[in-house]
Amino acid sequence: MSVVTKEMCASCFDAVHLQFDKNYPAYFQIETSQSYPLFVTWTKQGDLRGCIGTFTALELKTALAQYAITSAFNDSRFSPLKQNEISLLTCAVSLLHSFEDAQHSHDWEIGVHGITINFQVNGRNYSATYLPEVAHEQNWTKDECLESLMKKAGYRGKITPDIIQTSVSVTRYQSAKTSLSYSEYITMYEQVRQ
Repeated sequence: MSVVTKEMCASCFDAVHLQFDKNYPAYFQIETSQSYPLFVTWTKQGDLRGCIGTFTALELKTALAQYAITSAFNDSRFSPLKQNEISLLTCAVSLLHSFEDAQHSHDWEIGVHGITINFQVNGRNYSATYLPEVAHEQNWTKDECLESLMKKAGYRGKITPDIIQTSVSVTRYQSAKTSLSYSEYITMYEQVRQ
């Protein structure tokens, strides 16, 4: 799947610039009518700065800008992006595909699959997701990834192998991902302006 492009990341940078300057000359408009579930991730000098997406297939033409803005300004884990941070950012766009129910909680591959977990304890429902690269980047085992997801979902009880094996259902998926640093964006921007 090679539908994800650097221009998609560039359009995300344009969308963020437009939040600070409505007259900013944005050159990277996505013209495709294709729809995908997607995530937009911002990192600042290698550290996560915002990451929000959707599992609903949305038209990329409008969804990329929407999620670029949402992940930059509305990720509750971080303060809203400031204009002086833009030059320190890298943008990644992940288009999700190949969703399937796992046969059991360990039926997925680190570095290949993202996973969404769902489980219920004492009548309360929990769910959380990690994109395919997260477990690999954190150097986690499958059990460590599942435990982290359970905590991310808000579960504060004791996590045992029995709960993971009997209560957690897993949906696995893959993504096509590309990223673009701000300096790469500026290079592309200057080439398009000429």
